[in-house]
Amino acid sequence: MRVILAEDSTLLREGLVRLLVEEGHEVVAAVGDAVSLMKEVEEQTPDMVVVDIRMPPTHTDDGLRAALEIRKRWPQISLLVLSQHVERNYAAQLLAANAERVGYLLKDRVAQVEEFLDALERIHAGGAAIDPEVVRQLVIRTTHGDPLAQLTPRERSVLETLAQGHTNTAIAQKLHISLSSVEKNLNTIFDKLKLSHTAGYSRRILAVLRYLES
Repeated sequence: MRVILAEDSTLLREGLVRLLVEEGHEVVAAVGDAVSLMKEVEEQTPDMVVVDIRMPPTHTDDGLRAALEIRKRWPQISLLVLSQHVERNYAAQLLAANAERVGYLLKDRVAQVEEFLDALERIHAGGAAIDPEVVRQLVIRTTHGDPLAQLTPRERSVLETLAQGHTNTAIAQKLHISLSSVEKNLNTIFDKLKLSHTAGYSRRILAVLRYLES
């Protein structure tokens, strides 16, 4: 795939360039700030953008805002957002419009090369990839009226794995349960979260968003 990298750490940026090139991908640009990222995306229209959340010019959420703008202007471009720490509000913003062809990973995950490359492939294929640590640190409220509190431990495990962007088959493999059990648990989850078959919306995406917003 044709990739643009946006990361202000020269060491990490160059490491990612080398990794992606070795895997057969074409890195059409590698930049260190959000302004340059938008310029390159407009000129190159890549298949994938990998961007750090916090980068110049303000070192706050410039990368995230650039990612959201890219989603709006070029919805066909796949996005992988990197973060130093778990910032669940940012994850929710990124997924709010569409949880397809998008990922949110902690930078530590980049060091786990196989997982990082697997996430890239899932995103590029039209799926999602949410860092397991991001999912683990999302505190689920158990106050009265919270639909997530109604989930059993098994249903919660299935939802957590779904939130990481895995398919039903992958969920079954990771949790060591049958595919039919995954499908049954997902249908129960959708029912408990009151996610109907609404035209134009994926219940899987809505379930992930409900989980992230909890």
